[in-house]
Amino acid sequence: MADDTAAMSFEDALRALEEVVRSLESGEVPLDDSITLYERGEALRRHCQARLDAAAARIERIVAAPDGSAAALQPFDEPDR
Repeated sequence: MADDTAAMSFEDALRALEEVVRSLESGEVPLDDSITLYERGEALRRHCQARLDAAAARIERIVAAPDGSAAALQPFDEPDR
């Protein structure tokens, strides 16, 4: 089950993670199953974080020149110059 996370989209992984959290929070899952669910949740969390990190690395902000054209590209998390 955990091996399929690599092929999941961010949205699918997030939905699956939310389902894991709901199941764990319900308190109705036996202990052994809770441990398995927790492990699945951790794998999903790592997958989601990796997808977010990859997306953040690709996001660039366009810095406009006075005439409105793109003067430069700047990483999203870099402060204005």
